[in-house]
Amino acid sequence: MLERKLFGSFRQRSVHLLLATAMVIPAPAAAQIAGYPIDPSDQGRRTSQPTSDPRSTTSTRAATNAADAQAYVPGTTYEPDEIRDTSTSVDSARRVLSEEELLTDRDRQYVTRPVRKPTPPSEFEAYVSKMVGKPLRRFGANLLSPDARDFTAPPTTTVPPDYRLNPGDELLIGLTGSVQASNLRLTISPEGQVFVPRVGAVNVAGIRYGDVQDVIARAVSRQYRNFRVAVSIGDLHGITVYVTGFAATPGSYTVSSLSTLVNAVLAAGGPSAGGSFRSIQVRRNGQLISDFDLYDLLLKGDKRADVVLQNGDVIYIAPAGAQTAVIGSVNVEAIYEARANETLYDMLLYAGGVNTVADDKRLMVFNAVKPNGWQELSPSQVEQRVAQRGEVVRVLSAVGIAQPQFKQPALVTVSGEVANPGRYYVQPGTPLSAVIQRAGGLTQQAFPYGAVFTRETVRQTQSDNYDRAIKDLELTLSTQPLVTYNDNQQIQPSRLDAIQSVVGQLEDRKPDGRLVLNVAPADRAIPTDVIVENNDTIYVPPQPVSVGVFGAVPTPASFQYRQGETIGDYLSRAGGVRKFGDKGSIFVIRANGSLIAQRGGFFGGSLLGQKAYPGDLIFVPVDANQGEFWARLRDISTALTPAIVTGAALAK
Repeated sequence: MLERKLFGSFRQRSVHLLLATAMVIPAPAAAQIAGYPIDPSDQGRRTSQPTSDPRSTTSTRAATNAADAQAYVPGTTYEPDEIRDTSTSVDSARRVLSEEELLTDRDRQYVTRPVRKPTPPSEFEAYVSKMVGKPLRRFGANLLSPDARDFTAPPTTTVPPDYRLNPGDELLIGLTGSVQASNLRLTISPEGQVFVPRVGAVNVAGIRYGDVQDVIARAVSRQYRNFRVAVSIGDLHGITVYVTGFAATPGSYTVSSLSTLVNAVLAAGGPSAGGSFRSIQVRRNGQLISDFDLYDLLLKGDKRADVVLQNGDVIYIAPAGAQTAVIGSVNVEAIYEARANETLYDMLLYAGGVNTVADDKRLMVFNAVKPNGWQELSPSQVEQRVAQRGEVVRVLSAVGIAQPQFKQPALVTVSGEVANPGRYYVQPGTPLSAVIQRAGGLTQQAFPYGAVFTRETVRQTQSDNYDRAIKDLELTLSTQPLVTYNDNQQIQPSRLDAIQSVVGQLEDRKPDGRLVLNVAPADRAIPTDVIVENNDTIYVPPQPVSVGVFGAVPTPASFQYRQGETIGDYLSRAGGVRKFGDKGSIFVIRANGSLIAQRGGFFGGSLLGQKAYPGDLIFVPVDANQGEFWARLRDISTALTPAIVTGAALAK
């Protein structure tokens, strides 16, 4: 709901759209102001005879008729106050219009956002995007996308004092004192004048908005004394400008009277694929008014050269200059346009400089026009080399690069049977034995042969190899029934279920990155030839007192270790091998993570006659030799058993 009475203390502000058509002078009120008698039975008609007002001349009436024709809106019941002497008493009737009624068709063109199509990429943009594997556009192109923010001057923009009035603009005038008037809405005629009733025509076109109040006051002072005047802008008519050159959509545009160069350029879709962001010129009456660099606005927030447009201005977008792509470890990857004599260092500044993890000691340059491979440039060369068209500048990253081991400090975790377990930060090249000494050395109960030493790089290598082996195993087991299939056999679903069960169990087990140390069962120290790496861990267990026997044996259990006994002795103590046990595939897992398998059959004595050590685990697998398929499954599973059970690697 908008209602405002104009007094002398009325603040100078602009009501660009919302007051449009809210306060108009209907024909009856205008006729009364001009001195015509009003027929009460016909409020909408004027008689042809004026009253005897000495100031009513033919030119005055003509101007009044023109003003009435522009201001009158059929069906409007709003009647503004009239200019009158202080002795006159005339009541005024008002009806406050809704905001929808206040919005005229002319105003709505500034409210509706234009639908823009995205500017297609240039040939160089397409080339660089393919090179880097992702879309890479010119810097500033995001302003031209269809979903970008509308840069049209909003209808509620405050009118600046420097604004020059144009024909079609509407003034709101209020007078108090010896002469009173409010809600006068006067539109500037094509001749640049407004007609103030009982005052006459006043030339205001081209006058600064900040000076128009003084101009109106001087005109009123010729007729009255002891008054006050307030003038503001009620509506802006809009201006016509011409966008030419390398614009996405060149042509003539009707824009708000407050629009600047940037508003008009973006209304035309911005520069085309071959248009420049660095040189946008405004010409007025054949004279160059401004040569605007859009980078000043985007990168520095400087819009001093973004001039306010006037009716008839011509905007020319120059062709694009040399373009250089900046990619890699920079803050804003994009294609940047270079002006004359700008260097690669300037292009890096436009890209926001190198980011936090960049290698700022060098960068790589590739010329798409003259492809001679990548060239490496030093910082001094970057500052001196002039940017050329078609160049691609890549800033390398300084992270994710493995350094030589002798340069890597290490954080090592030591636990178990040491005097002072904890995490120790050591210098590059420190041996594992020195870390143990920093932890206070081994205790009397320590069992170095069973030490569990894990390393992250070993775990990653084991995991990659293990995953590859699982995939090969799944493929082999899945195709085996097809290879052995004949007309007298059918593929049994139970076999496929067994395959998935085996593969699923293998996938659940992941290598832990254990590194088998070169330690003998009787050793009492950690080897000195292992250099630690960052995030290494070592656990030294206490001396074990048992040997385990599990699998296809009558009595699976852990038996107390007795020095001098063999693997066969412990197998006998567990009751020997059951009928369904596979005597030829018995294996032993040592406390250090290594594995020893049976060779030469059960009676060969190659394994069972070997001496047992504390912490050994003897395992007797089930004999799965029930046909070709199951034999193949047994062979493959047995081959993977060391990786499944230990996941260990041997130290060199």
